[in-house]
Amino acid sequence: MKRIFFLLVNISIFSNLNAQNKVEYDSVNQLNEVIVIDTLTAKNAIGIIPSQIIGATTFSNYSPVDLISSINQVSGLYALSGALNTNRITIRGVGSRTLYGTDKLRLYYNNIPITNGTGSSTIEAFDLENLTSLEVIKGPKGTGFGTNLGGAIILNTKQTSNLPTKFTNNTTVGSYGLFKNSLGFTHSQENFYMTFQYGHMEIDGYRENNRFERDGLLLNTIFKLSEKSEVGLLVNHIDYSAQIASSISQEDFDEDPTQAAFTWRSAKGYEDNNYSLIGLSHTYYANSKLKNTTSLFYTYLDHYEPAPFNILDEYNNGYGFRTLFSGNVAISENTLSYTFGGELYKDEYSWGTFENLYRENNGNGSLQGDRLSKNKEFRSQINGFATASYSFTNKLTAQLGLNINKTQYDFRDLFNSGATSTSANRDFKTLFLPSLDVNYAITPTNQLYANVSRGFSNPGLEETLTPDGIINPDIAQETGTNYEIGIEHNSKDERLKLEVAFYLMPIKNLLVAKRVGDNQYIGRNAGKTKHQGIDLDLNYRINLTDKITISPFISYTYSNHKFIDFVDEEANEDYSKNSLTGVPKNKISSGIQTNFGNGLFANITHQFIDEIPLSDANSIYSDSFNVLNIKVGYKNQITEKLRVGIDFGINNLTDTKYAQSVLINATGFGGNAPRYFYPGNTINYYGGVNLNYTL
Repeated sequence: MKRIFFLLVNISIFSNLNAQNKVEYDSVNQLNEVIVIDTLTAKNAIGIIPSQIIGATTFSNYSPVDLISSINQVSGLYALSGALNTNRITIRGVGSRTLYGTDKLRLYYNNIPITNGTGSSTIEAFDLENLTSLEVIKGPKGTGFGTNLGGAIILNTKQTSNLPTKFTNNTTVGSYGLFKNSLGFTHSQENFYMTFQYGHMEIDGYRENNRFERDGLLLNTIFKLSEKSEVGLLVNHIDYSAQIASSISQEDFDEDPTQAAFTWRSAKGYEDNNYSLIGLSHTYYANSKLKNTTSLFYTYLDHYEPAPFNILDEYNNGYGFRTLFSGNVAISENTLSYTFGGELYKDEYSWGTFENLYRENNGNGSLQGDRLSKNKEFRSQINGFATASYSFTNKLTAQLGLNINKTQYDFRDLFNSGATSTSANRDFKTLFLPSLDVNYAITPTNQLYANVSRGFSNPGLEETLTPDGIINPDIAQETGTNYEIGIEHNSKDERLKLEVAFYLMPIKNLLVAKRVGDNQYIGRNAGKTKHQGIDLDLNYRINLTDKITISPFISYTYSNHKFIDFVDEEANEDYSKNSLTGVPKNKISSGIQTNFGNGLFANITHQFIDEIPLSDANSIYSDSFNVLNIKVGYKNQITEKLRVGIDFGINNLTDTKYAQSVLINATGFGGNAPRYFYPGNTINYYGGVNLNYTL
C-alpha cells in the first residue's frame, strides 16, 4: 500500500495543474551559462526513435558531487551507488546481475567509446561539472552505438562557440568533510575555441574507511581549418583514490550502518586510479548533403587495489578509431537520410595479483606479499553500422538499421609455463544485429513510434575464465530482441511534455556469476529472462506571475522482469518465473523546480525505490525507501562582467535509513553472515559559491 500511495501522490501533482503557460524542457541550452552542443551525430545514429537527454535543468537539482542522482531522473534507468567509486547502472533490468561496476551498456565521451574490451564502464571517473548534457539510449536500438542490450550513455562535455572569454570557479563544501572546487576557462574566436577545466574534490565519507579524493582536468578544443573542415582535440585526465568500506550484513546495517566490512577495515582496503583519455577528431562537411566525422582515441588506466583476499595491480591500454558518415539524398518527392560507419576498439589489459599480508602488518593495513598471478589479455571489438530512413508521407517515416559486431579475446598466462599455462583464445561468432523503426505523426503534437531491434552483451573477464583461470570455451554472448512502442506528446503551446514507452525484451544465454570464493566469481550461461515494463516521463511548467514559475516533473519506471528458464544446478533449484534479481519493480523520481525571477530558485526532489529481490530464490528483499532532497540558491549579475551565485542543499531531508546499493546472491564465508547492503548517507548538507567573470 505504501508504494501505491506514493505513486498516487506524485501523479496527483500533475493532474491538478491548470494548463496556463509556456513550458521549457530540460535541454542543454535552457540556462544562459550553458552552451548549446551539437547532438546531430548521436541523433542520426539513433535515428527516428527518441533517446532521452538530461542537462542543466536536471543537474541543477543536485549537488555537483551527485552525478548518480541526476542519472536516476531518467525513467527505465536505475543507478545504484555504494560509494562515490562504487556505482552500477542498469537500464531496463540489463546489468542488474553484475556484482560490481557497470557493464552490458556502452559509454561514450563526446562520441568516443570509453567502455573497455569486456564491456565494463566506470562513470565515476568523470566529473559532473565538466558535462553539458548526458544522453541515454535505452536498449539495443542505438545502431551506431554498439547495440548493447542495456543501451548506451553519451556524455557531452562543455563546448563554446561565439562567446566571450571567461573564467568560472565553483566551490562546494558540505557534510563528511566535503570540499570540491572546479576552475574553468573558456575562450572563443573566429576559427578557434576551447574549454579548460580543473577540478579537485575530497570527502571523508559517511562510513569508516570511506575517504575519496579526486583531481581531474579537461581540455576540449576545436580548430576551424576552413569552411568545410575542423579538427578537435579532447584531453581528459582523472587521478583518484578511494577507500573501500564494502557491503555489510543485515545485522551490521541495523546496528551501525557507518561501519565498514570487518576485513576491509582491517586491511584498510582502497583503490588508486589514474585514467587518461586523448581523442583527436576531424569533421568534414563535403556539402549540405554529406558530412563525415572521424575520431582517433587512446585511453589508459592504471589501477591498484589492495583487498583483503589479494592485491590487484592492473593497467589497461586502449585505442581505436570511429568514423561516421551522415547525409541525405532526394528520392522522388521525399528525402532518404542515411548514416554508415565503423568503430574499432582494441585494448591490452595486464593484471597481476599478490598476497595481502595485512594480518602480519601490526594493524597498519595492506602489505604486498608474493605474486599469485600474472596475466595479459588482448581484446578487440569491431562494430560496423548503417541506417537509412525515409518519409513515405508527411506523417509516416521508417528506418532500417544494421550493426555487425565481432569480438575476440586473446588471454596470456605469464605466471605459469609449459603444461600448466592457461593461455588461450576466445573468438566469438560474428553477430548481425538489425533494427527497424517506424514513426507516425498522429497529430502535429503526438508522435507514435515502434522499434524492433537485436542486441547482445559480451561476457566480462571473470565470466570467460574457469576457476582454474582457463578460458571457458562454452561461455556465449547474451543476445536478445527488443520490442518497443511509445508515444510522445508536446502541447501546441509547449506547456506539457509527455513520453510513454512500453517494451518487451526476451534475452537468452543469460550470463550468471557463480561465487567460488571471497569476492571471486566465474560466469556461465544459465537460461533466459524476459524484460518488460513501462517508462513514463512528464514535465510541466506554470507561470504563477510574470516572474514566478514552477516546473513539476515525474519519471516513473515499472519493471516486471522475470526468469523464464533458469535452473541453478549447484543449488538444484528451479528459479524459472521468479522476479529478476537486483531490480526494483517500481521507481519514481519526481520534484518541483521554482524560479522566482529575481535570481532566486528552489528545487525539491524525491526518489522512491521499491523493494529489490536480493536472491535468485526471491527469499530475501531489501526494504523500499523514499528520499527527499531540497536545494535553494540565488544568482545575481554584480557588475557587467561579474556574476555571482550561491546555493545551499539538504540531502535525505527526512533522515531515512536505507540501502543505496545492494549486492545480490551474497554468500557468507567462514561462518559470517552474507553482506548484502551498502548504506546510504543520513541527512547531510552542502553549500556552494559560483563566480563567473567575463573579460
